[in-house]
This record gives sequence, structure tokens and C-alpha cells, in this order.
Amino acid sequence: MTNPQAVPHADAHADVHDLNGRPFDAVLCDLDGVIRFYDMTELTRMERAAGLAEGTTAEIALAPANDLPVLRGEHTVEQWRDAIAAALADHVSEEQARELAVMFTRTPFRADEKVLELLRLAQAYVPVVLVTNATPEVEDDLAGLGLAYFADDVVNSARVGVVKPDPAIYAIAAERAGVPMDRCLFVDDRAENVEAAVALGMTGVLFGGVADLEAALAPLLAPLLAPPSDRLSDTLSDPTAR
Repeated sequence: MTNPQAVPHADAHADVHDLNGRPFDAVLCDLDGVIRFYDMTELTRMERAAGLAEGTTAEIALAPANDLPVLRGEHTVEQWRDAIAAALADHVSEEQARELAVMFTRTPFRADEKVLELLRLAQAYVPVVLVTNATPEVEDDLAGLGLAYFADDVVNSARVGVVKPDPAIYAIAAERAGVPMDRCLFVDDRAENVEAAVALGMTGVLFGGVADLEAALAPLLAPLLAPPSDRLSDTLSDPTAR
């Protein structure tokens, strides 16, 4: 999903191999666990009311046999719900199983504004491409967050038919970004996904919090992240900057 409203980067027509001094020429970023976070409060309440241990629904929903078909675009979200409900029906009533399955696939979520701010700053220099193992509904989810045109592109596993850490999805993302793999910074909250990116020559960042992303982007964003007094001093000492 290419962003039709993307603002061209300052050197959009420059050779990516030029001596621009940047540490990388594209940011490839995961969605869930980095930008998007879920509120499991209501699902947990429902599990307890049904006599289930907290996290049972997620464990069933995210089992490879259940989630890989939807993440590869082979099943619809409704088919995924049916599979979750069928497995839960071994533990609770069919009605409760269906309610839990629906709640899991409609769990409310939010975006981390601090992460978004850093990625928006990065977009002043390089393209930012989302690389996500997600359902066919992720584009609607992004629109609901007001992020329909946030990224320069979105590589959704359900659209391209391969999931991280398959090397193919990284190749697709780098191609969409328009840069070689060894010029990509890859950010993800799962170690196996980061390790796969590094094996392909990318710079990998295992995301555990905003500080990890800020540290990774610091070489790129140094001028913007400098203390205001430093930026003012630089401006005053450089007549061309006034």
C-alpha cells in the first residue's frame, strides 16, 4: 500500500550509493509490538468469567495452525474466528467460545505516539516502510488509527503471501523502499525476525521500548534531536541558516 501523499525526500532522486553520510537509506518497521499495542482488559475479564486462564484465547489464536493461514492471506478473518472458536469450544460453551473469538479479533488498540514521532522525523530523510505479519484488515486498522497514509508503503504478509522471518518478505520490503538490503534499518520486537534481517545484511534493532528506536535513529536524526540551545547556537554561527 504505497502512500500517495508521501512527501518526496530531500534527495529522492539521488543515487542511494552516494556519499550522503547517512547510516542507512530506509527504515523497515514492524507494526504490532512497536507501533500498535492492544488493550486486553476486556478479553481477560471474559476469560476469567468463562473459567479460563488469562491468555488462553491468544495462545489458541496465535498457534501456527490457526494464525498462519490468515497471515498468509489464505483465510479470511472470519475463517480465523471460526478456527479460534472451534478450538475454544473444547474448554467452554460454544456461545462463550464464539464471544471470546470475536473479542480477540476485535481487541481495541492504540498507537504509540512517541514511536510515531520518531518515525515521522526519520521520514524527512529516508522512506519508512511498515513490514507486518497481519490480517487482510490491517489497512482498515491503520485508517482507524488515522495512519492510512503514515508510511511510505506497507508490506502486509496477508497481501504478499509470506510472513516474517521468511527472507522473501524482507526482499519485497527493500524493493518497495527502493534501496539495497544492506542500506536498510529493520526494527521489530521479535528476535527471530531481527536475526533474519541481519542475516540478509540489514541493520537490525530488537525493539523493547522507545529508547531502542531513538538510539537506532540517533545517527540519522542527530541534527533534529540536538538540544534546542545547540541548534540555536549553530544557527547564530551560520549566517546562511538565518
